[in-house]
Amino acid sequence: MNKYFSKLALLLFLAFSSANIFISQSHAQGEHDHGHDEAEEDGKHEEEDNHDEHEGGSTTISEEVESAKHDNEVDEHEEHGEEHEESSTTISDESAKKSGIETQKSGSQIIYSSVTLTGKIILNQDNTYDIKARFPGIVRSVKVKWGQKVSQGQVLATIESNDSLKLYSVKSPRKGVVLKRNTNIGNVASDEPLFTIADLSSVWAEFHVFPRDIHIVEEGQKVSVRTLENGTKDEGEITMMLPTADSESQTVIAIVSLSNNESKWRPGMSVSGKVQILEKKAPIAINKSAIQRMENETVIFVKEENNKYEARHVKLGKGDGEYIEVIEGLKEGEEYVSQGSFIIKADILKSTASHSH
Repeated sequence: MNKYFSKLALLLFLAFSSANIFISQSHAQGEHDHGHDEAEEDGKHEEEDNHDEHEGGSTTISEEVESAKHDNEVDEHEEHGEEHEESSTTISDESAKKSGIETQKSGSQIIYSSVTLTGKIILNQDNTYDIKARFPGIVRSVKVKWGQKVSQGQVLATIESNDSLKLYSVKSPRKGVVLKRNTNIGNVASDEPLFTIADLSSVWAEFHVFPRDIHIVEEGQKVSVRTLENGTKDEGEITMMLPTADSESQTVIAIVSLSNNESKWRPGMSVSGKVQILEKKAPIAINKSAIQRMENETVIFVKEENNKYEARHVKLGKGDGEYIEVIEGLKEGEEYVSQGSFIIKADILKSTASHSH
C-alpha cells in the first residue's frame, strides 16, 4: 500500500513538472513574439520617419537648384550689363584733342570705284627749256655747273660771235635747275642745245592706260599717286590724254600734274595711280579710318552725351580708298570717331582687362 502511494506521488510530481515546463516555454515564446512585433512596429515607425526625412531633403535640394538657377540668371544679367558697360568709355574733350581723336557727323557721300595704273615721274614738259646760242661762235666762259639752281635772267655762258667777234651772254629764261650742260670753254656753239633747264616745282606722272580701261579713264578724274619705293603719295587730276596709242603696248598715255614744291617727286621714280571713277552716292558713309575690329565684329565708335564713346556694330557696303558705305548700325547725323579710333579701342580693352583682374 505504501509502495502504491509512493508511485502515485511520483507520477503526480512528473505531471506537475511537465505542465510548469510547458507554461514556461509558452510564456517565453509569447514574450519573444511580442518583442518581435514591437521591433517590426518600431521599424515601421523608423522607416516612416526616414521616409518623411527623405521627402523633406528632396524638397530642400529642389529649392536650392531653383535658387541656384535664379542666382545664375541674375549673374548672367549682371555680367551682360557689365559687358555692355565695357563696350564704352568716357574721355574728356581736352584729352580727346590731345590724343588726336577727331569726330564728324555721318551723312551721304559719293563712293568711287578705282582703276590702278602704273607709270613714272617725268619732267613737266611745259616747264623744261633747251637753251641754244643765238649766233654761232666760240664759248668763252661757262658760268654754271650741272645740277645748279638758277634764277630767271641769270647768265649761263658767254659766246664770241663768229660774225661780229663780239661777246654776248646766254641767259636762263626761267628759274630752275641745270639738268644738262652740253658745252665747255672753247667749244663751238651751233644749233645744239647748250643747257637744259627745268623748273621742278611741278612734275608730271605719266601713266599707261590699257585698252580695257580706255573707255572709263578720262581727263578731269582724280588720281591718287604713290611711289613704289618709299610710299610718297599725293593726289592730282588727269590733265591730258594723248590722242595716240603706243604701237607696241597699245596703251594710251595719261598725264597727271603734281605739285613738287617740297621736292619729294624726282623724275624717273616708278609710281602707281588709282583713278577714281564715279559709281554711286551712299546715303550714309564714314571715313575708313573709323573702322575697328572687336571680338570678331566690325565696329565704329559713336560719341554720345557726356563725352561717352560707345562701340557700335555696323554692317558695311562698298567703299573706296577714303570712304565706305554703312548699311546698318548708324543713322544720319550721328557723331562718330573719324580719326584716332584705335585710341578708343585701346582704352576700352584696357578697362576690360582691369575689370577681369
